[in-house]
Amino acid sequence: MGRARAGRPARGGAPGGSGAGADSPVARRSRARRILDRLGRAYPDAGIALRFGTPLDLLVATILSAQCTDERVNEVTKTLFRRYRTAHDWAGADLASLEREIFSTGFYKAKARAIIGMGQALAARHGGEVPRTLEELTALPGVGRKTANVVLGNAFGIPALAVDTHVARVSQRLALARSTDAEKIHDQLCALFPRAGWTRATHLLITHGRRTCHARSPACAACPVRALCPWPEKPTN
Repeated sequence: MGRARAGRPARGGAPGGSGAGADSPVARRSRARRILDRLGRAYPDAGIALRFGTPLDLLVATILSAQCTDERVNEVTKTLFRRYRTAHDWAGADLASLEREIFSTGFYKAKARAIIGMGQALAARHGGEVPRTLEELTALPGVGRKTANVVLGNAFGIPALAVDTHVARVSQRLALARSTDAEKIHDQLCALFPRAGWTRATHLLITHGRRTCHARSPACAACPVRALCPWPEKPTN
């Protein structure tokens, strides 16, 4: 996915209140839950867009999705996953051939090296299986915290919150997070949402960013959480 402009983080307390009480941790968690409730009603179909059959498939697809649309990745993996089925398949892939196969996802040279290195690491350290911890996943070539959390939450059902450009932009506009750093945004959101709902929160924020809260020209008039949004650049009518 491409980089998105997040917009200025909102200042002050949450809508509908003032002073420290309106911006207390309890008040912020309450507002965060109201936001998720409304997003859940607006986007009942929110979920991961990447298509995968196994945790390994999702790991590869998420690496490919960097600076690329999920739709393009799904087109590429439709044939790719029939050719490469195991970590050993990826570990033994011919670099030049893999580069050609994933060319349309962009940054194909770096992605091909990362995927082959990831396959080799899985084969050497984990018996060819995708590990189930953040620490082990982020130790693999090409796997950062966002990718690891996507795999944990969607392949293994382990609560995990993944911060992509949509999550960063939407959470800043809604004053759920007050940082431009993905790691800090992750920690701030995790403190607001119940752990069991982290993966669902990720899907809802991403879907809202894709369908309504666009980087440019957001559809504020149709926004299901407009009344709870303090973004200073929001249109007033």
